[in-house]
Amino acid sequence: MTRTVARLFAALCLVLLGSPALADPADIAAASRSVVRVVILQTDGTRASMVGHGTGFAVAPNLVVTNAHVVEQLRNDDSLLVGVVPPEGRAGVQATLVAYSPRNDLALLRIDGKGILPAATIYPGTVQDSAEVFAVGYPGNVDMAQGLSMADLVTPQAAVKTRGYVSAGRSSKQFDTILHTAPLGSGNSGGPLLDSCGRVVGVNSFGTVSDNGTDSSFFFAISMRELAAFLRQAGVEPHTSGLPCTSIADLDRADATRAMSDQARAAAEEQTRLEARQRAQDKARRDAELAVLSERDNGLALAALLLVGALAMGGWAFMQGQRGESRAMKVFGAVAGLLVLGAVVAWFLRPSLASIDERAADLAAAPDASASASDAALPARANGTGKMTCVIDAQRSRVTVSDITDVPLDWSADGCVNGRTQYGLAENGWSRVLVPNGEDTISVTHYDPATRGYTVERFLMGLDAMNQARAARAKIVAPACGAGEDAARQFGAAQAAITALLPAEPNERMRYNCQPTP
Repeated sequence: MTRTVARLFAALCLVLLGSPALADPADIAAASRSVVRVVILQTDGTRASMVGHGTGFAVAPNLVVTNAHVVEQLRNDDSLLVGVVPPEGRAGVQATLVAYSPRNDLALLRIDGKGILPAATIYPGTVQDSAEVFAVGYPGNVDMAQGLSMADLVTPQAAVKTRGYVSAGRSSKQFDTILHTAPLGSGNSGGPLLDSCGRVVGVNSFGTVSDNGTDSSFFFAISMRELAAFLRQAGVEPHTSGLPCTSIADLDRADATRAMSDQARAAAEEQTRLEARQRAQDKARRDAELAVLSERDNGLALAALLLVGALAMGGWAFMQGQRGESRAMKVFGAVAGLLVLGAVVAWFLRPSLASIDERAADLAAAPDASASASDAALPARANGTGKMTCVIDAQRSRVTVSDITDVPLDWSADGCVNGRTQYGLAENGWSRVLVPNGEDTISVTHYDPATRGYTVERFLMGLDAMNQARAARAKIVAPACGAGEDAARQFGAAQAAITALLPAEPNERMRYNCQPTP
């Protein structure tokens, strides 16, 4: 057992010394769903031509942030229109300039009609020096290299992503900026600068220029302090998340560390229990030996006393016979016989040495009164059913875009939640896959009644992947609550058609600890 604990400790050390996780490309890809191409078009009523373009990102389904210099021409020319081209879908949509701040190079566009964009998540804190960052946008030099036509530029296309690092302490004098090395090109203006979790930490604005007039590899993004003030003045409340940026790989390593620690602790506790049991058995044998030997000695002493008494009574009976007292002789002789019989019985009733093992086993098996009282004082362990409140475990969770709130959960033993939602049952336990129509996100929820652990994994999907998932979901009929275990298992197997379309790792994993609601 000691070797087992040592091996577990060594494995735990290896996990702790693992290399840190890099940014997950899935997070950057998910954040890119909010990035759009901003196009400036000139029209005479019948024909349109492009006069410029840049990048923007959604802070609400119908609101897009970009640079003021991207849309500057709109201020002085009524013949110009501004359009927003999303990265996915069929076509772009027209927008209207609703806020303009040339002082810090920010502008806000409102999409005409219904909003269609997933809003980006803003990181409200200060980006750290040497932090890894990603620029997402539509650089014109890439468009030229591809030979794209104007029709191509107003057709949805994936944004270009580049990586770099922050160099803190070198802001521009005009307004607060972030100096970084994620490559930008003409057309990236107004696009987001993202952290490793895909949260916006700045708005790309301009780059440095070398002495010979060519672009160099240092660039500036408008800081969150400037963007937050601009949005606040425009009456916009963006979605923010200030939690530490933890990767799924980090969580997996932490879970592995925790599992190994729990296993090592369980092994140590088992070793302690075995040693305590052995000590109890040794003590029981010693006590049994002492008790048996004491009883044997007591039986021997009693038999000896009875024999002495029998001899005395026999002698007295003999004396009475010599005197002719026949009646007294018979009485004392009978007493002597009884004493001899008692001595024989006392001798044979002594416990044998072979009974030591049996008595030791009985002593070892006897319950500890103090332990029994302690166990009786402990409350009964809940079975994980009934009304509960689930609170997030921040140390075991990765949250990049979702709001954190407590989750009320009313769990039934047959897998019914809140009296209306049936979970599917599979080898990995109870789960439900949610594929909404109005959001490009798939959620997989799990609940373990034994541990009262509730887990939500969210996958931020692209449009094509969401359409495939919705088609797969349309073929599945969820059973009603109370349909029985067979129906729950069939539903669990059917959900595999959706989970097979998901990436290997989620973008978010939120673990909750559920406790009975008072």
